[in-house]
Amino acid sequence: MDAEIREKIAGEVVLSPHPGRTLRKWREDFGISQRDLAQHLTTVPSVISDYESERRASPGAGFIRRYVDALLAVDAQHGSKVGQRLGVRAHSDGILGMREFAVAIPLKSLADQLDARPVSRVDLHRDLHGFTVLDAPRAILSIDASRFVEVYGWTTQRALIFSNVKFGRSPMVAIRAHPLKPAAVVFAAPGRVDPLAIRLSEVENIPLLSTPLQAPALLERLEAL
Repeated sequence: MDAEIREKIAGEVVLSPHPGRTLRKWREDFGISQRDLAQHLTTVPSVISDYESERRASPGAGFIRRYVDALLAVDAQHGSKVGQRLGVRAHSDGILGMREFAVAIPLKSLADQLDARPVSRVDLHRDLHGFTVLDAPRAILSIDASRFVEVYGWTTQRALIFSNVKFGRSPMVAIRAHPLKPAAVVFAAPGRVDPLAIRLSEVENIPLLSTPLQAPALLERLEAL
């Protein structure tokens, strides 16, 4: 899984006596130029060069995470060739993004970050260990029962965030039918939420929330967590 290679790369960088050289080693292993990586990070190549040559102080955890995520993202654009060699499976069609948190985050913090409000009467006092963002129609059509476990990454203690939702019945029926259950469900910019979706949320004791954000803005907000 990509979470495993993220931890491997980040761990090597943090523990290395020369973190800049380790960053460069991984970038070169992925066959990505400083220019392409800088473009993905919305910075300039000289910033990448300064960190890798250690002309700048050792990068902080935030930059290392963004650097590693960028390596995998650029590789994914090229067919995940290096990721597959390292044992990383590309996301199923319909998974727009997923992440494991380094520390648990209260669901209320996620809700505040996404301007989300509850639409079911389920207690929000629970922690999240990660999230997965899905395009609801694509996910339902492309992820069968045998591959649904991919949605949960390392833990089910996560929020499943569905974009491109009209009423929300299908995602909640799919969750109801599968033995694995998320800690929370969020609908991104839905229409009128179907009463059955709300009822299933309450039967399963899974908080159901709604955010007015569309997928691009939602993913940007999630990056800030």
